[in-house]
Amino acid sequence: MKILVLGPGAREHAIVLALLAETADHQIVCAPGNAGVAASGVEVAELAYTDPAVVAAFVAERGFDLVIIGPEAPLVAGVADPLRAAGVAVFGPDQAAAALEGSKAFAKRIMDEANVPTGRAERVTSVEDAARVLDEFGAPYVVKADGLAAGKGVLVTSDRDAALNHVATWAPQGDVLVEEFLDGQEVSLFFLADGHNVLPLSPAQDYKRIFDGDKGPNTGGMGAYSPLPWVADDFVEEITRTVAVPTVRQLEAEGTPFVGLLYCGLIVTEKGVRVIEFNARFGDPETQVVLARLESSLSEYLLATAEGRLAELEAPTFSPDPAVIVVVASEGYPETAATGREITGLEAAEAVEGVHVVHAATERGEGGSWISTGGRVLGVVARGATFGEARERAYEAAAHIKLEGSQHRTDIAARVA
Repeated sequence: MKILVLGPGAREHAIVLALLAETADHQIVCAPGNAGVAASGVEVAELAYTDPAVVAAFVAERGFDLVIIGPEAPLVAGVADPLRAAGVAVFGPDQAAAALEGSKAFAKRIMDEANVPTGRAERVTSVEDAARVLDEFGAPYVVKADGLAAGKGVLVTSDRDAALNHVATWAPQGDVLVEEFLDGQEVSLFFLADGHNVLPLSPAQDYKRIFDGDKGPNTGGMGAYSPLPWVADDFVEEITRTVAVPTVRQLEAEGTPFVGLLYCGLIVTEKGVRVIEFNARFGDPETQVVLARLESSLSEYLLATAEGRLAELEAPTFSPDPAVIVVVASEGYPETAATGREITGLEAAEAVEGVHVVHAATERGEGGSWISTGGRVLGVVARGATFGEARERAYEAAAHIKLEGSQHRTDIAARVA
């Protein structure tokens, strides 16, 4: 199969590695990809991947059988629309359905219409509005920018002034939501959705804060693990019934069918499971651990999703072996990341049993050296027979990687090891 994977990050590298692991001999192009993807032996192509017309022309020229859209930016920009209109099999929702991630206010409305369990929320447009709602909901305060913010538009704080400052920062760029604080363990659960039917993948838990103990500012994700031994046996079935199916059917009823990956960001509270947010694509870094455990053919399931054939398939199967990912980030991340620094030790890291490394922000320097180019640089993914073994392998491998000033959390999956 000729497959185009759109996106530049570790999530796309993980998707590419899963496709390469299949018995089928795919012809894969990743655009724009990254140096790690190129090192995997896959063609990378320079492409304005958030421009619908540019992507459509590239796909028409190359004749791909399947296009997999990785990040949220091209989805919200409408990259899927002209491709699907031209009859191309696309894994990723149209622009209208991608508003489920692109607008938190839209997502809340869909949840309300579909009777999906979630917390209270109110849209505000000014600091004065926000002050009233903050006082009504009480501390801790949850403030979210309505649009895409690369994981940095959400603030959870007990400091009322900090909450108001967050509103003041984001309100000029669009609406802001003030939400009820929900206390509990967070869960990421992915669903394949073909516009009408859904199939679940395996749950994961990610770590959004920069420092151990969930301290410090939010990031794009500092690590994750899968599966979740502490959720109820019927957890996936419950979320399928109460969240995924009603949401997808509501979007279908409104004439905006959702075809792609429905990411349900959940929290398990004393009063039951609630939806914190939806995303319209594979989450990063949870994708890296979920796909590391996938035993079914990824391409088969993504193509069936794109072609509206999920009803023909059983739910995909996963290895019982746990997987853990530890993200290695640059000095200063998430505020101001130091870049342009040499990375060593990758070969030693990947020599650790059960480990592979995904690249998020690297390039090749002179003489083939590895250079950091962003905030989250690498993801060290490990599998093991137990959580303890997977975790030990991940941290053993991470210790081999040398990047001046780099940082990583030391408590990923500690609660289950």
